[in-house]
Formats: sequence, C-alpha cells, structure tokens
Amino acid sequence: MPLPKDFIWGVAGASYQVEGAWNEDGKGPSIWDTYTHSRQSPVRHHDTGDIACDHYHRVKEDVALLSEIGVKAYRFSISWSRVIPDGIGEVNPKGLAFYSDLVDELLAAGIEPMITLYHWDMPQGIFDRGGWMNPDIVSWFERYTKVIVDALSDRVKYWFTINEPQIFLGLGYYTGAHAPFLKMCDRDLLVMTKHVLLSHGTAVKVIRENAKTAPKIAYAPTGPTFIPDNDSEEAIEKARAKSFAFDGDGYLFSNSWWSDPIFLGRFPEGAKEFFGDDMPEFTKEEWDLISAPLDFYGCNIYTAMRDMKELAASDAKDGLVGEPITAINWAITPDVLYWSARFFYERYKVPVMITENGCANVDYVHLDGKVHDPQRIDFTTRYLRAFLKAGEDGIPLAGYIYWSFMDNFEWGIGYDARFGLVHVNYQTQKRTLKDSAYWYRDVIASNGESLWK
Repeated sequence: MPLPKDFIWGVAGASYQVEGAWNEDGKGPSIWDTYTHSRQSPVRHHDTGDIACDHYHRVKEDVALLSEIGVKAYRFSISWSRVIPDGIGEVNPKGLAFYSDLVDELLAAGIEPMITLYHWDMPQGIFDRGGWMNPDIVSWFERYTKVIVDALSDRVKYWFTINEPQIFLGLGYYTGAHAPFLKMCDRDLLVMTKHVLLSHGTAVKVIRENAKTAPKIAYAPTGPTFIPDNDSEEAIEKARAKSFAFDGDGYLFSNSWWSDPIFLGRFPEGAKEFFGDDMPEFTKEEWDLISAPLDFYGCNIYTAMRDMKELAASDAKDGLVGEPITAINWAITPDVLYWSARFFYERYKVPVMITENGCANVDYVHLDGKVHDPQRIDFTTRYLRAFLKAGEDGIPLAGYIYWSFMDNFEWGIGYDARFGLVHVNYQTQKRTLKDSAYWYRDVIASNGESLWK
C-alpha cells in the first residue's frame, strides 16, 4: 500500500552535538559545556562539543547538503543557553537570530523545520539554581518556550517539547553516564519527573495559545519495546505487556512512566504501591495540563529490548551468539519498528512518527574519495520495511526521521560513533555524502517504493 503523499521523510540533529561555537556571540554555558570541560569528565577521550561539526558557522553549506539529499524535513534542537545565556535572564539576539536564519535557509530549500525545545543541554545557570529539582523550572521553561514560539512560529509548524526524558534523567541523574554525571535517589528523581512532565505540558499550552502557524506538537521519548517470540496471540500480548510494564527499579527508562501521564493522564499501575509516600501528587489542573492532546506519538527507536534473565535460562541464549550488531554493539532488530508503531498506536491512539532511528557504522573516506556504507543501507532498508508494514496493517504513520544528518558528538562516547548520512572529517570539517545519503534520496523520491526494488 503506497504511503500518503504527506508522509514526512527527514533527518535529525541536536544543538550540542553539531553546533560548536560553545562560547561565541553571547552564548552561555550548558551543563554539557561545563562537565565535558572538567578533568573528571567520563566522556570517551575527554571529547567535547566545543567545535563539534561547526554547524553554527556552516549553516548554508549544511542546508545545501540537506537539499542534495532531498529530505522533506530537518529536526533540530534549540540551545536554551544560546538564546537565554543563563536560562532565565535577558534574551541573546544573536543566538535567536542564528535559529531564525536556519529556519529561513530550510524554508528557502523547501525543507520543513521541526524544532525540539529541549535536547539535554540545560543552561548551567538553570542547573546552578537546582535544575529539574527546582519547581521554578516550569515557569523558566514556559518563558523560554514563549521566546522561541514568538520568534519562529510564523514559519515553524512542527514542535517537540522534550527529547528522551528516559535518557537525560536516567543517564544524567541515575546512572551518572551523561552530564551532569550524577547518581540521585528515587525521591529526587520523582520530584524531577514531576517537573519534567509539567514543563512539557506548559510548553504545549504555550505553543497552542501563541503559535502564529497552526502547530503540530509532540514529544520524543525512547524506551524499551519488546518483540514477540512468534506470531501467536500469547507471544504478542506478552511482548505488549513487557513493553509497558512498570518494573520498579527500571521505571525511569520505561515507556509507561513517561507516556501514560501524557497520553492517559495517570502513572502506570503499580507505581504508587512501589514508591508509597514518595510518589508525587498532582492536582486535577496539573493532570489536565500534562495530558493535553498531542498530534502524534514521536519515538526514538534503535533496537529491541530483551529480558536477559529469561534468555539466560533458556536455549534462546544460544541464538544470540554472533547476531548482527552495529558499531556500538546495539543488536540489529528491524521488527522493533513494526511492533513499536503497533503497540504505541494501540495504546495511545495517535499517529506514530519515528523521530530517531539509525545505525552507527565504521565509516571512512575510501581511496576513491567516497564513503561506502552498505551496512547502513541494509540496516535502514530492513527497519523501514518493518515500519511501513505497520502502515499496511492500518497503523497511521506520520513520518520517519533518520538519525543523524551527519556524524557528530555522540554524548558519552564522544566522536567514535558515526551515525550520519554525511561523513564529517573533524580535523578539517570537510563533509562527504555517504552512499547511504544517495540511497536515502532515492527512497524519499519514490516515497518508499524503492525499498522493495
């Protein structure tokens, strides 16, 4: 069944991962600036985003590459501290102008801008005031959102409030693997959960009430999706239950912990019993704010979740030996896009957009001056076929956004992982379109039909 003509084919990037110019033109520091500069930074090779892909100085070049690939949309994030250096004070006109110019360049190239308001780079000034622990962050995020909406919503239609709360809280404040590299107790994490949810809801309200162009709003979580062992109803229901289970200690990383409040207006069953008096309380007005309707379900999906305890106790463990993996050891499990789309739609009743999906690969410029990445082409073909099969089965699909547009700073693993359709030489900043970029151009031009040729 052909895809709808308005299906969105895009690519994504994020401010700290690509922009560089970390202290130029009035930008304030973010927690990633501060903590990657510390002697104790656990980031591989002590890499930082100080220069990254130098996107701040190369917008025209990069938008020209996006146009060459033929993408319909570019999902990018705003650096809060580039626009409001300390997070709460005066607006930085040069920072705001950078994003306005980027939007204009995209539109001139016929590319839909898609804005993510928060992709992990909290202003250090906000963090110094308590960050997600401080209830005032809700009003600070409200004001920041209003600044961006007032400046850009005359040209921007697509908005994502927050990217992957599972990761910026789970890895930033629970395991200590991401900035600010902390390990905090459940009571504090529950307080932060409440403030993240309220910030999301407040941002949705600000966008709905102030956008100058009719907005399409979502957020972009990730989370563990399990795939059935076979096609039986029993196996499907088991995978569905595990995909939305509240499992106690792993709550911060789960689907239901973040999406049930936003789409169903409640926390998952078992949460109150598990946390007791530490469980945050919400007024009816707060629940109404958090669960305001969204236009689609954005989700960042790379690999299926597995229950290793169960596998270790069965012969199924033998089937994992030598299984295909990406360059960062993530299992290649294409069917996860089918089951994610199906499970999320059936539970939350809104169209599904894959807001991130991609493959870390060992990429380099070959002797012929090109970057040959057949593994990425094969990976993305398999995943897209699975996703589009969900559409054939009646799941409304809003779009697919490949991660990432170009190689960039990949958080705790620095620059070792290359996800991009465009190769970046970090010493010279030379960009080279990979074979996968030309392949993706053909997929987009055919609206997905070339995937089966």
